[in-house]
Amino acid sequence: MSGNQKIRTPVTIYGQHYIITGTETSAHVKKVARLVDEKMYEIRSANPNLDTSKLAVLTAVNAVHDYIKLHERFEHLEKELERLKE
Repeated sequence: MSGNQKIRTPVTIYGQHYIITGTETSAHVKKVARLVDEKMYEIRSANPNLDTSKLAVLTAVNAVHDYIKLHERFEHLEKELERLKE
């Protein structure tokens, strides 16, 4: 499949059905949706009184936090690799 062809993938996140359209494979989109769904239920179990929009924001904050930590680790490892090459 070419990188420009749009793929429509049906997913369910926190009981809501969505059609995600993009260039990633359906398997990738389903994996992302499953992880978001799991994180929402995890946060909800710790905070049962959250409304859905606050739950969604906390899920996004958690995802961005994880992304930043991984990006910082990646940058650190790249610098370490460059140092070792010298």
